[in-house]
Amino acid sequence: MNGKVTISHIKADIGSLPGHSAVYGPVLETVEKYVKNNSSGLLSDFYISHVGDDIQITMIHNRGIDDSRVHKLAWDAFKAGTEVAKKVGLYGAGQDLLKDAFSGNIKGMGPGVAEMEITPRKSEPFIVYMMDKTEPGAFNFPIYKMFADPFNTPGLVIDNNMHEGFVFEIWDIINGKKIELSTPQDTYDILAMIGSKSKYVIKRVYTKPSHEKLPDENVAVISTDKLSFIAGEYVGKDDPAGIVRIQSGLPASGESLEAFSHPFLVSGWMRGSFNGPLMPVGQKDAKMTRFDGPPRVVALGFVLKDGKLSGPVDMFDDPAFDGARRTAVDIVDYLRRMGPFEPHRLPDEDMEYTTLPRILQKLQPRFQPVDTGKKASRKKVQVREGD
Repeated sequence: MNGKVTISHIKADIGSLPGHSAVYGPVLETVEKYVKNNSSGLLSDFYISHVGDDIQITMIHNRGIDDSRVHKLAWDAFKAGTEVAKKVGLYGAGQDLLKDAFSGNIKGMGPGVAEMEITPRKSEPFIVYMMDKTEPGAFNFPIYKMFADPFNTPGLVIDNNMHEGFVFEIWDIINGKKIELSTPQDTYDILAMIGSKSKYVIKRVYTKPSHEKLPDENVAVISTDKLSFIAGEYVGKDDPAGIVRIQSGLPASGESLEAFSHPFLVSGWMRGSFNGPLMPVGQKDAKMTRFDGPPRVVALGFVLKDGKLSGPVDMFDDPAFDGARRTAVDIVDYLRRMGPFEPHRLPDEDMEYTTLPRILQKLQPRFQPVDTGKKASRKKVQVREGD
């Protein structure tokens, strides 16, 4: 395989066992079998993985991003898995397949998509990060740490190829707009935006044209589909995924992983309605249990050469991240004592696409106007003796 190579990562929740906890083995096997039997002449390699209740397909090819045949392969594989999920009655069978028929591109149809077309190096290492029970904006903090924070990534200070910084492509997912900003000169502007993670999300990171080894190359990409906007109501959090290239003028493997060494708060968790800590775990621990969580991230490390994948290495399956996991559990204990109160529960604007508005709508007839110019009064409620 010569010239440009495309890494396409597509994921979907098509049914879980028992609730929103974990993928079901036969469904996972069906998806993998479908891709294997139908990818000849289309893909040069692929890998099937999972986190929580999401099945993830990583594909290598030379057809560029947004390719209809590659996207349809993933769509049809998820459809095949959905049939198995329906037969055994899995919860949320086909949940992320929001459209009835494939229409040329998987974007806007439910599954999450992260793709990049690259000029491969002699050694092309990258990490696929997969999150469950959270939203695309959950990547804002770690991607910023990797590519813009010298306290996390000392290569920004001591590596000449990184010293000039990177270009961040940021999407306004509410208004459907995007902007490109550069570090270090636009650092404060970037932070002003990406701190509002429910509206502004980092979509891609690029090297600058002055980069000696990788001029003007896409080096990180995040899936950014908002399922609630597609369906018009809450149908599950987006559970985003990201591809991050590493080493040789980019963040080292350890610098990339270091961004997850502290379990920062993300939105999602139970019913997509609560803030909670993002816990880095190995794939064996990537099932959702406590309060349907807590939110988790899995990191799989690959090396790409001549269109073939070596790996993966389960990067967070390591005692070095035990401290982060213990801290996450402490944060869970603290937050759960708050029950349905903010800031554990999300603010009203983030609850708009959940089922909460239906509850509030039923209460509307019982609301009365407040007259601030008169003495406050209320209807007395008769209490029976003995109550």
